[in-house]
Amino acid sequence: MKVVVAGVGKVGHAIIQQLAMENHDITAIDCSADALEYVQNTADILTIKGNGASVETLTEAGAGRADMFIAVMADDETNLLACVVAKRLGCRHTLARVRSPEHSRNIRFFNDQLGISMIFNPEFAAAREIFRMLQFPSFLKRDSFAAGLVELVEIHVKDGSPLCGVTLSNFQSIAQVRSLVCTVERDGEAIIPSGSFQIKEGDNITVTAGRRDFNKLIKNLGIAAPRVRNVMIIGGGTISRYLAMRLIEAGMSVKIIELDHERCLKLSEFLPEAMIIEGDGTMQDLLIEEGISSTDAVVALTGIDEENLLVSMYAKHIGVPKTITKINRIEYKDVLRASGIESLISPKMISTTEIVRYARDMGHSRADSVITLRRIAGGNVEALEFIATEETRHLGELLINIKLKKNTLVACIHRGNQIIIPTGSDSIHIGDTVVTISRTSDAVTNLNDIFND
Repeated sequence: MKVVVAGVGKVGHAIIQQLAMENHDITAIDCSADALEYVQNTADILTIKGNGASVETLTEAGAGRADMFIAVMADDETNLLACVVAKRLGCRHTLARVRSPEHSRNIRFFNDQLGISMIFNPEFAAAREIFRMLQFPSFLKRDSFAAGLVELVEIHVKDGSPLCGVTLSNFQSIAQVRSLVCTVERDGEAIIPSGSFQIKEGDNITVTAGRRDFNKLIKNLGIAAPRVRNVMIIGGGTISRYLAMRLIEAGMSVKIIELDHERCLKLSEFLPEAMIIEGDGTMQDLLIEEGISSTDAVVALTGIDEENLLVSMYAKHIGVPKTITKINRIEYKDVLRASGIESLISPKMISTTEIVRYARDMGHSRADSVITLRRIAGGNVEALEFIATEETRHLGELLINIKLKKNTLVACIHRGNQIIIPTGSDSIHIGDTVVTISRTSDAVTNLNDIFND
């Protein structure tokens, strides 16, 4: 598939790397020769120096013949204009990054009237994911499927956990709800385990279960955590604004510490229910003065990874129950987790994952193509959601009789009002929502890809 990407900043670079891994024909546009040289050194792509919204540059890049055009330049309006131009030139699908809350409210207009195929907002998506983590602070990460009825959650196995030494075939006896361990992260390795696998202290496990069983699951696994009632946010950028809105709507107390005076004024105007503190959120004295030791959760959202890590490490050191850390350099995620930084959020990777899902969906006209894609186990494993259709093979056959590809499993089946955590005696029927687990490198594009035939 031919893809043109306008803008090779952090998000653009990440998108290019992921799409290049799936063997798409990619052309990158940027005004910076240095940025283009850098991305060309990491992926086999064509680069063009120029304005990604100009007719001349887009024509030279072949946007009119492209299957997909992705605009991730610095300015929302430029991205929207670029998509309109690419569409007029003949591009099949156009995707624009739009960050501002004002533009985000007009997504339907952009889709219907301007013909833009997809609007994505990394900051809004990151805020949504952080909010979900704070709703259930026991989990390191949460991903939902089947309209929220099914979730995959990541759990850290601590010293003294009832899971230590338990084989997965006996997991149900501890959980006492229908659930399945889909992945295990151990010593930087992501494992899709079998029933004989034994859980150890220090593992991060991903478990799937029905949403209504979570409270019982938390209690039985001994990971209950106090409800988050007050949150301290370090950094007052766009993610902080989106997140604070959600937290306030949920009845939580919010305090934002931001160094920039003008930004503080805007936050105070937009978020009158929040407490806005002007100051350096990385300074220990200020954090102590503002009551970090008595807060339920600290979310580090500055634009600098090192500052976010420093704040989170300090918060964890003094006993803050929940910390969430924004990072850009995801290549260090394993090192960070080994040092105790557990709940990580990367806006660029959230967007990249959604664009990869869209690209895979474009490549298949069948109804059983990917409808949801989530990266788990440090990004090394994919959880994918499909709807089984008449084109799905092995319908009605018992799972025990079906050969699946190596490192692949069926994690959940949603049928009518039923949430089925499958065993060998279950089967897939037309209309079922099916959640599968496979390695990211396998690049599964439709439900039939999981079968080994």
